[in-house]
This record gives sequence, C-alpha cells and structure tokens, in this order.
Amino acid sequence: MRHFQLLGSLLLATGGLLAAACGNSNGHGPCVGVDPNPVCGQACDAVANPCPTGFFCAADGTCYAECSPGGAGCGDNEVCTIDGVCEALVDADCPNVTLDTSRTTPTVQLLIDQSGSMTSSFGNTDRWSAMVDALVDAMDGVVTNTQGSVIFGASLYTYDENVDQTCPRITGVPRALNNLAAIRTLLQNNQPQSDTPTGDSIDVIVDDFMANPPAPNSPPIIILATDGEPDTCEQPNPQNGQAEAIAAAKRAYTNGIRLYILGVSSDVGTPHLQDMANAGVGNDPQQSGTDAPYFTANSPAELASQLQQIVGGVLSCELNLDGAIDPAQVGNGDVELNGVSLTFGTDWELVDSDTIRLIGQACDDLLGDSNANVTATFPCGVVVN
Repeated sequence: MRHFQLLGSLLLATGGLLAAACGNSNGHGPCVGVDPNPVCGQACDAVANPCPTGFFCAADGTCYAECSPGGAGCGDNEVCTIDGVCEALVDADCPNVTLDTSRTTPTVQLLIDQSGSMTSSFGNTDRWSAMVDALVDAMDGVVTNTQGSVIFGASLYTYDENVDQTCPRITGVPRALNNLAAIRTLLQNNQPQSDTPTGDSIDVIVDDFMANPPAPNSPPIIILATDGEPDTCEQPNPQNGQAEAIAAAKRAYTNGIRLYILGVSSDVGTPHLQDMANAGVGNDPQQSGTDAPYFTANSPAELASQLQQIVGGVLSCELNLDGAIDPAQVGNGDVELNGVSLTFGTDWELVDSDTIRLIGQACDDLLGDSNANVTATFPCGVVVN
C-alpha cells in the first residue's frame, strides 16, 4: 500500500486553478490599465513553459497576475502571493492541517471453476492451462503483476458425488498480499474434474468473508471464472443451478461483497452471464440501462486480457483521508500528481467527506506508477475536522 500526504494549507498551486479568494482584485494589478506589464498575455505552460516570478499560467494558456507581490491589486484581508494571486490572510483560528491518506487496496477472492470441462480445448491449449497462465505466468500473469497492490486469495470449486463427502469441494489458499507463490502452487497441484456447484460455492466464499472480513478500507470482491452453466449440490446433473447461483451473487452483494463473472468459452449462456453480472453489483435488470458488464473469453489471449481488465477495474484510485473535507468547498482545492496540477471534476473528485478519487487519465497514471506522489492543497476552512 502506498501512502500519500494531503496538505491542508492556505497556499494553492496556480497552474490554471485559482483559489476561491481570487477574483477580488481591486483593478490595480500589473495586467490591467493602459500600460500592462509586457509579461501579461505571453503564452505559457504550467509545466514546460512557466511564467516568470510574479505571474501564473492562467487557464487560457497565457501569463497573468492579479496583483503585485507587496503591492496593489488585492482586496481587504488579502495578500498577494509570489505568483501574483490574491489569497486570504492567515487566520489564527484556521490553522494549517495535514491529513494522512492511504490508497485503497482491494481484497479479491478468485473463485475458479475446477469442473471436468475445464480440460476442453481452448486455442492451442486447454481452458485450465490457459487459466493458470493468465493468473500466474512468470511475466504476464495478472496475480504476478498486481500481487503487491491486491490482497488475493484463490479457491477452486467442484464436486464428485462418488468421492466427496461434502459439497461443494473447495480447495484454496487464504487471502494475503504478495500471494503469488501460494496461488501458483494451488493451481499447479490440482486438475479439473467432475461438476459445477457454483451457487453453493459462492455461499462458502461469502461465509468466509463474513467470518474473516478484510481490513478497513479494503473492499471485498469475488471474481468468478467458470466455463459452463451451473449445477447444484442437491442435483449435480442436469445443469439447472442458474437460479441458485444468481441468489448467491445477490447474497454476496447484500453482505457488501461485489462479484464479477468471467465466462471461459461460449459454453456459458449470455443470459446467465448478464443475470450474474447484475446480481453481483446490485443492479436491477428490470430497469432500463442498468445492465452491468460481464466478461467472456474464447482464447488464451482473451482470457488474459479479460482478467487484467477485471482486476484493473477493481484496483482503486481512491485516497482515504484521516479528516473530513467540506463538500461545498472541495473544488477550491488543488490536487497534484507528481507535481502536475489536476482539474477538479475531470481528473479528480470527492467520493465522500473523507475520500478523494483520481479519475480518467490521472487514475491510469497513478496505477501505472509505483512511485507516484499525490498531494492535495486546500484553503482555510475546507478541512473541517
């Protein structure tokens, strides 16, 4: 887990994002009047081509200054910064606040179909071998590449009524960070066989999550990978366990656990995939426009890509704060990623009073940089406790 600092202070960065106090100039700044400073209006870029001292790069890509440091331009109870921005004077009753933040690390239980059909041909290999490679390949496996950012556990599920004393048969390893070695051993030491009691198996994982909940701020998630329609412990054949599997997915969501489904081959019907996807995230399929995405793969390359997409989607760009932000004023803050100012509403947003989230390209950049540095600066009064 990476840690970041949320810097609460009166000084806002000025790469095109002005403080709420700005705009109160009394009309005597260096860029107004009949003889403005020649720097005013010069083309600029906040990073590559910054303005000279005393000026900031405005949103239109030109240099500007509301005021002159130590001179005129600001209103009452304001001071001119070194970048030519009017800001409120420091209030002794509103001191600087520094809040610790921490990146959200999801807890993901891989629930993998171990039924006999997983030995079926799948491109130039079989479904099981493709699954093993997609998860734990030494170079490209999704667990290999994200084990430091995701708390992974893995469970294989099946049932053989002629052998097993209990149903379902679950073989797994506990959830942990950096869990690649244990998950690779689990997959390599087991082979597909017998039936697909999907709903019963989901219930086992939900019970385990409830008995062993994740750490605070670590959302619990099930990624279900299956290559066929489900059956049940009560009736292994035929495969008529769709309603039970959907009910189990709904139960998972009711208990705060999201479920994502990946169909390994086209043997899993589209209607069932859609129903499971909706149930897994609490969507109502009866309401227009609420269908959740489901995932399918018909080749080893597609399987690897879909797993990467699912895991990438649950990796979080949320930053948890140890204090609260006033939602009505949050847009006055300046969030920076590696020193570059981000735009509120386009690059970052407030999730709730103590959580911010990077979005769009900013989120992609954060996830792709193990040494990323995020800071957020807010004016007096925005940090409320």
